[in-house]
Amino acid sequence: MTTYPLEPGPEQMQELGQAALDWVTRFVEGLARAPSDGRSTATPSTATPSTGTQSPDPALREALLAEPREDPSEFGVLLALFGAAAAQAIETAGPAYLGYVPGGGLYVSALAEFLARGANRFTGLAATAPELAAMEYGVLRWLCRTFSLPQTAGGLITTGGSMATLSAIVAARHDRLGEDFSAGTLYLSARTHHSAAKAARIAGLPAAAVRVVPTTVDLRMDVAAASQMIAADRQAGRRPFLLVATAGSTDTGTIDPLGDLGRLAAREGLWFHVDGAYGGFFQLTRRGRAALSGVEAADSIVLDPHKGLFLPYGTGVLLVRDTAPLRAAHSGDGDDDGSYLQDLSGDHELPDFSALGPELSRDFRGLRVWLPLRMHGVGAFRAALDEKLDLAAHAHGDLARDPRLELPWPPDLSTVAFRLRRGDDDANLRFLDRINASGHVFSSSTRVGGRVLLRLCILSHRTHLVHVDQALQIIHAAAREQ
Repeated sequence: MTTYPLEPGPEQMQELGQAALDWVTRFVEGLARAPSDGRSTATPSTATPSTGTQSPDPALREALLAEPREDPSEFGVLLALFGAAAAQAIETAGPAYLGYVPGGGLYVSALAEFLARGANRFTGLAATAPELAAMEYGVLRWLCRTFSLPQTAGGLITTGGSMATLSAIVAARHDRLGEDFSAGTLYLSARTHHSAAKAARIAGLPAAAVRVVPTTVDLRMDVAAASQMIAADRQAGRRPFLLVATAGSTDTGTIDPLGDLGRLAAREGLWFHVDGAYGGFFQLTRRGRAALSGVEAADSIVLDPHKGLFLPYGTGVLLVRDTAPLRAAHSGDGDDDGSYLQDLSGDHELPDFSALGPELSRDFRGLRVWLPLRMHGVGAFRAALDEKLDLAAHAHGDLARDPRLELPWPPDLSTVAFRLRRGDDDANLRFLDRINASGHVFSSSTRVGGRVLLRLCILSHRTHLVHVDQALQIIHAAAREQ
């Protein structure tokens, strides 16, 4: 009987799959007790400042960097190496992760990814896997309705908000400026995620094309200042074409005045883009929908399901008001976009996702979103997001009662910013080190108005009141040590 070393038989597939499943089961089951830093022996003296992380294990690093051998290795040995590498990390999947913007990683979504990778279907073109394309398209249509976008709306699932932002800026540039975009200008604020300016540069726009609009004292884009800057640029012969608003900034969770900015963009003929990577999915809640009022006027919206839907990292979404500009900006030049595809007949009911973004080869991303939404129901996600809003309000109220702490702004969403009332930036960074050194919470810092601020971002589906209260106790204790 002929054997093929790259094709395991049914029994071996079962054995390998069971070993992997056992590892994941133990990992997820242990998250409630896991330290916030996977290298649980971190102390203020051995840790890197403000991270709690340690120097790598030299032997492990050497094993991981080693070249593959000519002969096969045992799966169990390799799985152990992976487990050791995964343990040397900040515990982003656990309930104590309150730094940056948590994701969590739903177990059902991980199963979906296993199924999708096992089937290995190509979904760049609808004709190659039409019903899987329909599954992905159905999620996108639901999202368009959730944000009250018109029938012309659509989009695609990307690897994250950065790729979604790039496609949005390319579409805006092509739609509003055409082939000559040398005089184009776009408008964002200092609180806009840096992926927008990065995408502009990748899209061929010089740094001078990016105008940074001042913010008000509560960190929202100043609409009047934006209007004045647009007018001044027009007077100088520039071509304003894009206004970027933020629906939940990464550092403080602040929401720009979306309604006013949308009306300004409409008056000026600018493409209106809303970065909802962090905050957009709060649209599923009553409070979130009220806070995000005006988002329905957007020409494009970026979302990160690996944040607000708690999916594994590597899942972003771009929604556009009209797919025609998106398709026009991402199509090839000329009539021949690939004669080798002439045997495939299109499905007019379904989009070709490769025509809406830069990726021609793309994996099937729909199942990782479709399966958990169907299996758990939208109500479970809505309830989880409402819980995060409640927990943030609880954390803000608790910290505000500590006279040692300063809380400059109430949370718009689920991010709480705070700092020591008496202490410079170095003192606040030491304060952060003490918090994270506990091993029971991971917080992070940012800089606003030249000052260091600490932040709790409460967004993991695994984070509940008991975890937030534990974090608050640690923060108060660390503040008393100052």
